[in-house]
Amino acid sequence: MKQKLTLLALLILAALSLTAVAAVAAPRQAPKPDTIRVDVAENGLRFIFDDAPVFAEDGMPAYGNSFVTEGYLYPPGTLSCNDEGCNGILDNGEPEFPDLVIGTWSCRGFFVGDGGHTVTGPMVVTTQMYELNGDYIVTDGFELADIGVAVKRSITGGTGPYSQARGEMQQILLGFNQHMGVALQVELNVAK
Repeated sequence: MKQKLTLLALLILAALSLTAVAAVAAPRQAPKPDTIRVDVAENGLRFIFDDAPVFAEDGMPAYGNSFVTEGYLYPPGTLSCNDEGCNGILDNGEPEFPDLVIGTWSCRGFFVGDGGHTVTGPMVVTTQMYELNGDYIVTDGFELADIGVAVKRSITGGTGPYSQARGEMQQILLGFNQHMGVALQVELNVAK
């Protein structure tokens, strides 16, 4: 009888051990990312690039030139573009729709390709910061010269609820405003 109880105890212990191993080894389902969609209106009056390197013939930034710029975040679908350019920024650099502004956008980077003369493909490699309610999401990657073409970028971090942020974003260049600032459509898929 003692042997049967010992055997039963060993079988129960083995079953519990297998259950624990299966629970640890089972693949975890990744949390679904938060999707944040915004339109970006760059304030071209705040776009500043370095003195060199530039193209001699027109002073446009050449490959390797660094820059910094900023703009405003609007709800998705706010910005529109036509043959005269894109909306979102007034002539003085203020937001065209101040009651709709949901955050700010900052960007720094370097020209690549054919610098300011790039007409297709990667034009700049940048770090962008999206400020929403005082917290930031940070992204890195290339930006294209092509209007209407999506490019994927990495989400590399942030602050506050985004301090562990990672993931992927998609950016589409809609066009340019009167100050040659970009108008962007952005989708951030943020995993935390």
